Formats: sequence, C-alpha cells, structure tokens
Amino acid sequence: MKRKDKHQHAGGEVTELARETAKVEQYWIVGDRPEARKPPKNYNYVEELINLQIELIKLQEYVRHNRLKMCVIFEGRDAAGKGGVIKRITDPLNPRVCRVVALATPTERERGQWYFQRYVAELPSAGEIVLFDRSWYNRAGVERVMGFCIEEEYQEFLRSCPLFEEMLVRSGIILVKYWFSVNDEEQEKRFQDRMRNPIKRWKLSAMDIESRRHWVDYSQAKDLMFAQTDTKVSAWYVVNSDNKKQARLNCIAHLLSRVPYNDLSPVEIALPPRQSDSDYKRPKITSQRFVPDIY
Repeated sequence: MKRKDKHQHAGGEVTELARETAKVEQYWIVGDRPEARKPPKNYNYVEELINLQIELIKLQEYVRHNRLKMCVIFEGRDAAGKGGVIKRITDPLNPRVCRVVALATPTERERGQWYFQRYVAELPSAGEIVLFDRSWYNRAGVERVMGFCIEEEYQEFLRSCPLFEEMLVRSGIILVKYWFSVNDEEQEKRFQDRMRNPIKRWKLSAMDIESRRHWVDYSQAKDLMFAQTDTKVSAWYVVNSDNKKQARLNCIAHLLSRVPYNDLSPVEIALPPRQSDSDYKRPKITSQRFVPDIY
C-alpha cells in the first residue's frame, strides 16, 4: 500500500510539472537564439536598458521552462555599483524565479558551521536564478583584511573554494562571478554623495568608512583571491564601474551572453468579458475605511 502511495505521489509531481510546462508554453512563442544587440554609438541609456531588460525576461522564462539553476556572484569595492546593477536586473523579473541573497553578519551558530554551509542553503533550485550581493568571498576580502578570520581559515578557503565551485558547476549550476572595479577618486565621490544624501545615507556603513584606511590591503587581498580562484571552470569577470550606467549595461549584456537561451515572444491573449454583477448587491461604500486623499 505504501509503494502505491509513493508511485501516485511521483506520478502527481510529473503530471503537475507537465501542466506547468504547458501553461508556460501557451504564453510564449519559442524562437531561435536571439542575436546579440549592437548598440549605436550615440545610444540612449534608458532605451538600451529597456532592451536588455526585455532580454532578461526571456532569459528568466528560458531558465524556468528548462529548469536550469543559475547563480550569479557580485563582488567588488564598496560603492562600486553592485547594488545598482542588481536592481536593474531584478526590476523586470519575477521574484519567485529571480531572488537576491545578501546575508548579514553570521550568527554565533553559523560561525560554528562549515564555512560554506549558510551559502549552500541559498543556492538555486531547478528553474531559479539567485543573485549573491556579496558571497562566500567575504572570507577572502573583508574577513581577511579586517582580521575577522585567522590565517589558517583564510588559507583553507583559498584551497577549498575552487573545489567547492567546481562541484557546483559539475552539479549543473551555471555559475557567473563579477568583480566591480572602481578607482579611488570615483569611490571617494560616491562616499561623499552618500554622506550628503539622506536617501542614500543608509548605504554608508561603518565598515565602508573603515575600508578607506585599507585601500591597498583590499587591493592585495583581491589580487591573491584572483590568483587562486580565477579558474577555467569558474572564471572572474571584471566590470569597469567608474561610469555607473555603462557598467550596468555592460554587465547585463555580458550576463545574457553566458546562457544560450532561445528567443521568446509573448502570445497575444484575448481577455474574456468580465462577469456581470447585475444580481449582486455590494455593501455601502460608507462601511469601508479608505486611505485619505491628501495628494
């Protein structure tokens, strides 16, 4: 009897997946691989961003439809523009498919775990895209420079990280790693802007301010990290982010090139007529609490 229940459960999952696939297909027309867009020399930033975001939607549906697992890592200097790129990627996408992971300082319990353990819990499942706003590379950066880990932990990370990432890739995860590079003068201007702008003030943490004292230390840590973790299986891609808008467009265009997705066009859908409410008497408007119209 138990075997029969298991068989029925498995069959139910297969049937449900087939139904979901059919629903996806009925809203999209699958075409050939889209050609990479060549922007004009006098391109308009907003127009190019819209074109790239439309392609991101196609990529999202391709990942979901084919049950791919995609993991994108964003690392780099403070105020290098990582958050701005992530925001432009996620804006047009379904948060159930594409989610952002930005882990806080590890708890006491997490400090006692295998170092990669809390990141493994956030890895993508089939049909998901996960964007890591900083990642396990904290150990090779801020933890190394600020003394939050001991030398043995740091050296073990450099040894094990390439092996860990090779396992991820062999398991079927599409792993893409970006390092955002910004020069000293531009970072200083962005820090000053964050200090003056109350809307951006939350972005400037005590750790960001302290990092200014360790500019060379962070440069050395980054170079050592690249020497050990920039591999053929899991390469680093450097984004020049001195110009924020160019960095956003370049990074998104490159990300799209990493997955050979097919072109998808939405099917035209005819909306059915709205149900008539002639036989339904709605409650009085005075029985409801409305938000005041102050604008």
